[in-house]
Amino acid sequence: MKCLILAAGYATRLYPLTENFPKPLLEVKGKAILDWLVSDIDQAGVVSEYVLISNHKYAQHFEQWAKDKPYTITIVDNGTESNETRLGAVKDIQFAVERLKIHDDCLVIAGDNLLDFSLATFIQYTQKKNTSCVMRYDEPSVERLKKCGVLTVNEHDLITDMTEKSPTPATHWCCPPFYYYKKQDLQRIDAAIQSGCGTDAPGSLVAWLCKQTQVHAMEMPGRRYDIGDHDSYKRVQQQYRGIVK
Repeated sequence: MKCLILAAGYATRLYPLTENFPKPLLEVKGKAILDWLVSDIDQAGVVSEYVLISNHKYAQHFEQWAKDKPYTITIVDNGTESNETRLGAVKDIQFAVERLKIHDDCLVIAGDNLLDFSLATFIQYTQKKNTSCVMRYDEPSVERLKKCGVLTVNEHDLITDMTEKSPTPATHWCCPPFYYYKKQDLQRIDAAIQSGCGTDAPGSLVAWLCKQTQVHAMEMPGRRYDIGDHDSYKRVQQQYRGIVK
């Protein structure tokens, strides 16, 4: 299994902190956000390579970060240099898959979110289901749901529908940016984009895929911390206590 890390955004809402520095390398409790994520995933012992997709502006920062890590990390520069020219998360995945000729099952994660539970739980779930999978959590705020991917699931955790940033969310099941794709499903990404799949939000690929094949959604056993602006960054530094195994 490979792990694709989405880290090509420009984090404009966190300027000036991220004007010349990538958000995934900001520190929380003395560790970069990426270090929290990757060190946890690596303990599961199933990822052979980490592929980090960066924009051109921040690629050197990630290359420097990756130098002394005890894992195999490949940095892929998508060539963009501004928020206005960004590819979008789905096209970033497509870019990495094509550039590196990836034909593996892949864990795909946003490099700027934190969890207080181990992703080993999610990896175990995907192996049990043997389908592409996502996670879900109950989001009580309708206003927040309007900015997220929202899932409809049946009693077997099977996704029956998903919408991205709907003005009228169908449920309170929010899908965080952590995904697992079977290799045969990841190869459908070209068809998804050609058929009109959205390319900015990473969940748009799941929204398309769940209409083509089975995709399951695990209920999260803990909390997700989304770092989007200065206030949320301050909150996570105050509230985050690390990963509960």
